[in-house]
Amino acid sequence: MNHLTLSPEAQDLLFREARTANAFTDEPVTDEQMAAIYDLVKYGPTAMNTQPLRILLVREDARERLLKHMSDGNRDKTASAPLVAVLAADTDFHEHLHRTFPHFPGAKDA
Repeated sequence: MNHLTLSPEAQDLLFREARTANAFTDEPVTDEQMAAIYDLVKYGPTAMNTQPLRILLVREDARERLLKHMSDGNRDKTASAPLVAVLAADTDFHEHLHRTFPHFPGAKDA
């Protein structure tokens, strides 16, 4: 197997058997675990390494404030999660290319 090819087992885990989590344990998510997950996510491929993904990690009191903005179907399971990750895309990421991609000054207009 090519080293760039996922094994069938990994393909199953990531694509065929993956499901939305609907129940959570009460085990806390540590700062170290959050950092390890972020370290994986930040290396995801993006055009010109721009990383338009923005992540807001929410726990405890902040989670309570978030709940009132959730749809009814998601409120209970969000309340029971030890950590909530709000994922968003920075649609203005290209405005920062002069800093994040300085070796190509015309990147914004490319």
